[in-house]
Amino acid sequence: MMFSHRRKTLVCLLIGFLVMLSLINLSDLDAGGFIPGRAGTRPYRGAGPDVDTDDDPNFFWRNIPIRYPVQSMSPLPTGRARPLPKIQAVFGKESAEEKESRRQRRDAVKKTFVRCWESYKAHAWMSDEVAPISGRARNPFGGWGATLVDSLDTLWIMGLRQDFDLAVAAAANISFETVTSDEINVFETNIRYLGGFLAAYDLSGDKRLLRKAKEVGDMLYAAFDTPNRMPITRWRAREVAQAKGVEQVAGDNVLLAEIGSFAMEFTRISILTGDPKWFDAAQRITEILERQQDSTALPGIWPLVVNAKSQAFNGHNAFTLGAMADSTYEYLPKTYALSGGRLASYRKMYEKAAATATNHNFFRPMIPDEQDILISAMVKVRADEGGAARSQLDPEGQHLVCFAGGMFAIGAKLLELPGHLEAAQKLVDGCIWTYQALPLGIMPETFHMIPCPSRTGSCPWNETLWKKEVLLKHGIDTEDVGQANTIIAKNRLPKGFTKIGDTRYILRPEAIESVFVLYRTTGQKYLLDAAWAMWKAIEKNTRTELASAALADITVTDGELPPKLDSMESFWMGETLKYFYLVFSEPDEISLDEFVFNTEAHPFRIQAP
Repeated sequence: MMFSHRRKTLVCLLIGFLVMLSLINLSDLDAGGFIPGRAGTRPYRGAGPDVDTDDDPNFFWRNIPIRYPVQSMSPLPTGRARPLPKIQAVFGKESAEEKESRRQRRDAVKKTFVRCWESYKAHAWMSDEVAPISGRARNPFGGWGATLVDSLDTLWIMGLRQDFDLAVAAAANISFETVTSDEINVFETNIRYLGGFLAAYDLSGDKRLLRKAKEVGDMLYAAFDTPNRMPITRWRAREVAQAKGVEQVAGDNVLLAEIGSFAMEFTRISILTGDPKWFDAAQRITEILERQQDSTALPGIWPLVVNAKSQAFNGHNAFTLGAMADSTYEYLPKTYALSGGRLASYRKMYEKAAATATNHNFFRPMIPDEQDILISAMVKVRADEGGAARSQLDPEGQHLVCFAGGMFAIGAKLLELPGHLEAAQKLVDGCIWTYQALPLGIMPETFHMIPCPSRTGSCPWNETLWKKEVLLKHGIDTEDVGQANTIIAKNRLPKGFTKIGDTRYILRPEAIESVFVLYRTTGQKYLLDAAWAMWKAIEKNTRTELASAALADITVTDGELPPKLDSMESFWMGETLKYFYLVFSEPDEISLDEFVFNTEAHPFRIQAP
């Protein structure tokens, strides 16, 4: 049958359009074969064979005898996922100049990642870390290639496809039967290895990664084989492996983060495999947290230390969102999102915890420019002379607790808590301010400040009060201003800081994490400039010939580069560089409406309605 002239014209136009489109796509490809801006929207099937994810019947950890089998398994949530409120802001069209600036910044971050990755390949391939000054290989996380696994999704996101395929092929051969350490940290193994494999699978669809996730999951599940099914958090896995199983009992002094941060990884692997055993393991912990949340000394949040052996999660008196507790709180709204809103208990727990932390743990510091910012700190609850409980704030800030701003931003949008977005803004601004206040433009690990009398109203700067508090914080009971000036000069204290307890910067991601999240949730452009200032300071001061190094002292003021430590943890490439790259990427790159990040910055796909 003959085509009409009109149909011929349409066909020619269509062919021409397809050719033009293919040329445009080819022009956008970088050396790794990656189309920028679309990593999170098209599953990639990988270069390897279509590997069957059925378990190897000879897999070591699955064949370890179980002493305390589960009698009643919690089923995975059923029913359709709920439509969730949008987390990401609606971004307008950027100018050509803004686009070019953003892409140049993104590519600068990528260049640093490539330099670090090449050094890892050359000097520490398949080891946990490369030492960035000496080039030595290190194995602090089980010797299973922590940097390799932590970097899988970063390689994918940055479009480094050849290296991604190389890394997947190598990771597929990691033996989790061999345990090189006397003791492994189950929490770290969960967030780095299980989280790393799951996220890389969610992005790429390569079934070899799901198989490795199941192997790690089975190993971790063996740590839950205790009489009450509570995990051993500092686990003598080698002893268990050599003896083919031993009697295990959960600890009586366990850090909250190390027992309360399995929900995301264990829920995701159960959803992907259909096996509820991991979800059940995490759910048992969640039920204790929920049941005892209102009975702690600071109702709404849990103490820093809990008793897993007796299942008493309400006995201690120190409360923080910071180090050693952080990800338990972070996982509450994120697990709710991950499940498609089908696990309502996580929403309820988060709302209670956020309310308590806002009222008790956040303080406004007295600072010279009187900016209205917030810092999150530790609270201890003690009985007064009459026996009544009294809470006392320890106004210590931490770089690690900077994650809280991002958590509050996600909670505000996801759970429709608009007042929480203001708290998120002030928390993130607090971390940005702290970066800018230090001479190198980098925030220290820990520091103390003076709380304002109130979080509302004015908080005028008082230099005399600041110097008095500097003296007290350094254990000197005098009002001698001259002595205060000596301490300030000796310790290089910027105005507003009464003490810097830990002057290191260990390549942490939490500040840029929250800047990234707040930018994605609000679209405020000043955050891009803040992120770039942070990046320039970090890149300038941490760069080595091989990679990037942690810093021993970020208070130096002599114009010289700060002393470096021969350390580069895997989270530098798995988290910090990833967040810097994403904040300068197109807003739909790993959209927060499609993915939720675990505490090691590994993005899991949210259950769609």
